[in-house]
Amino acid sequence: MASQFFARKPLALLLEEMAGEHRLRRILGPVTLTSLGVGAIVGAGIFVTTGAIARQTSGPALMLSYVAAGLVCVFAALCYAEFASMVPVAGSAYTYAYATLGEVFAWIIGWDLVLEYAVGSAVVANGWSGYFQKVLNTLGVTIPTEVSGPVIKYDPSTGGFLSTGSFINLPAVAVVVLVTIVLVVGIKESASFNAIMVGVKVAAVLFVIGVGIFYINTDNWSPFAPYGMTGLSFFGHTVAGQADVGGKPLGMLAGAALAFFAYIGFDSVSTHSEEAKNPQRDVPIGIIASLLICTVLYIAVVAVLTGMVPYNQLDINAPVSDAFDKVGLTWAQFMISLGGVTGITSVLLVMLLSQPRVLLAMARDGLLPPSFFGAVHEKFRTPWKSTILTGGFVCMLTAFLPIDILLELVNIGTLLAFVIVCAAVMIMRKTHPDAERPFRAPFVPLVPILGILTCLILMFSLPPHNWWRLAVWLGIGFVIYFAYGRRHSVMRHYLAREIGKHGVSPAGSLATETESTPEGPPE
Repeated sequence: MASQFFARKPLALLLEEMAGEHRLRRILGPVTLTSLGVGAIVGAGIFVTTGAIARQTSGPALMLSYVAAGLVCVFAALCYAEFASMVPVAGSAYTYAYATLGEVFAWIIGWDLVLEYAVGSAVVANGWSGYFQKVLNTLGVTIPTEVSGPVIKYDPSTGGFLSTGSFINLPAVAVVVLVTIVLVVGIKESASFNAIMVGVKVAAVLFVIGVGIFYINTDNWSPFAPYGMTGLSFFGHTVAGQADVGGKPLGMLAGAALAFFAYIGFDSVSTHSEEAKNPQRDVPIGIIASLLICTVLYIAVVAVLTGMVPYNQLDINAPVSDAFDKVGLTWAQFMISLGGVTGITSVLLVMLLSQPRVLLAMARDGLLPPSFFGAVHEKFRTPWKSTILTGGFVCMLTAFLPIDILLELVNIGTLLAFVIVCAAVMIMRKTHPDAERPFRAPFVPLVPILGILTCLILMFSLPPHNWWRLAVWLGIGFVIYFAYGRRHSVMRHYLAREIGKHGVSPAGSLATETESTPEGPPE
């Protein structure tokens, strides 16, 4: 059984999977892929989470938090780009782990990616709800409290959660349903829709920077780091910096661990490798270009926002539009709120677009039921069943839970995925030194090692209860794996056939196998 757990998927098989009736349509170029990346990155990080992180965790030092989080992503992005150019198929980090570390690690990372995309979608849907209600308020429309937000909220003064008086976040549920319908129709239509929204929200971001810079009061940057420059803990024990009464780390590094969420969109570009026209060239361009563009925008917006309004007065739900209102620019509030709604919608679209493609890759390997998760619509050529299921799951999360809980859970899951990808690059350089790499991450093994270390630092800068939540989530995943995935795995049937033929397991040589590849489980 151990040989199956660590059986690695041959590169030849990964490339063969791009052919056949179940492959996705190649229609995405470098501009569209970059647009998808920008669409996933710029949005909730600027329009929503900025207020909560600055007010509760880092203060004006949030500017450096975004620099630190961006640096972590640079290391991970270079590793992602190398893999995406080598293995241009659906699945992202899941596929990369299967090719290098083996099936059990692939399952861990695939299940972990649900935290990044599905739970991340719930975070941005919450943010969308806040800005949408701001737009309605400027028009004189108010949604009843009972259906306007999550059921509970975090109280930093007590370190616990309080009731909000609401029973369901109806606007958030509504937008998830709408985007899910759009995604079922098709990738081309979704990408075009996203490109329009990206243009609108980038214009809104440039407006915030261009106008807000004239209202900066540098006194608002003092103290620059009211919570300190660190915020590092180890399973609940503070190592550097301070923590609130609930044990939540505070400081610049702790802010970077939360701000990290704003950057995770770049890796969603790699999940669309199978739909890229020229994946070896276009995917690395899309990943790196979107990350660089958004890093510059983030730093500029955070500097403007914390300069316009004292950090402890920033609104948690809609900080950007509220900041302009506080300095007397009420005429700009509607425009910014509308840009926030548009920007967050595009983030939601890309995240909900990515999750089903990871599930599709897992179903192809037999780890999930292929009749459902591997189903590609005959007309739209999209994984429609898993798209609908993902939308339903996100609706349940965003209907009742606040951003605080969802945001931290997304970050620790994504950071774990990045650790595995960085490690996989070093392994792949050893096992496949001569494999074609249209894009090569520079300074290996230094870059992936730095990626692993910086990701771990941010993971330990998150509240300790996130580790328990991650452990529970992975435990649920292992139950599913042992109950279904292990028995239906394509690799398991391949190993059984090889053992029957030769009397030994070929698991150790799968990483370099180029001729014989798994044929899949019997019908």
